[in-house]
Amino acid sequence: MIALVIDDMGMDRRRSRRAVQLPAQVTLAYLPYADEVAQQVEQARKAGHEILVHLPMEASDRGAYPGPNALMVDLEPGETLRRLRWNLDRLSGYVGVNNHMGSRFTAHAPGMEMVLAELKARGLLFLDSRTSSESLAGRMARHMALPSASRDVFLDHIETAENVAGQLQLVEDLARRQGRVIAIGHPHDATLDQLERWLPTLGSKGLILAPLSAVIARSYQG
Repeated sequence: MIALVIDDMGMDRRRSRRAVQLPAQVTLAYLPYADEVAQQVEQARKAGHEILVHLPMEASDRGAYPGPNALMVDLEPGETLRRLRWNLDRLSGYVGVNNHMGSRFTAHAPGMEMVLAELKARGLLFLDSRTSSESLAGRMARHMALPSASRDVFLDHIETAENVAGQLQLVEDLARRQGRVIAIGHPHDATLDQLERWLPTLGSKGLILAPLSAVIARSYQG
């Protein structure tokens, strides 16, 4: 089983619309501060896609701007909760959350405890984008019995057709070896071009594209 998540949805409207045209089993993660995000999400849901909130979090690189109302390590708890709820309330009908940036925040135990507790109270899952090897999210989520998973493959850390094609081959290899794999890409032209060619080939290779929640559920079943 392969879960494919497209991050950073909503900001580039043209490429986001193109991503919505991918098969319905592709999971789409929307930035909550995108313009008209609720309407964009509604269109994606009508097309059959599972939705995540792509939650902005502080990066280790202080020059990287995660966006407005991002979760930052130095915030007071009350402000962290306010920002978290602002982000979560910007859209509806989603199954969970994954982090946008967050290499610093996901290693911050007090902040992640607050995030994961709120998600559990709302019946949501968490996907750790694994922007840092120091992330505590997976271990903390398991401790809290929150449905969760971690990203296995980034498709387009290098935005070229050759790199994306190579990463898709890695996805295939890991799916056969592990039984399930989670890949994250972005609405870049090179990525979308390769996905439009690759996704129709999965059935003939004995591989199944599935929504993220289905792959996480399968992981808990063993």
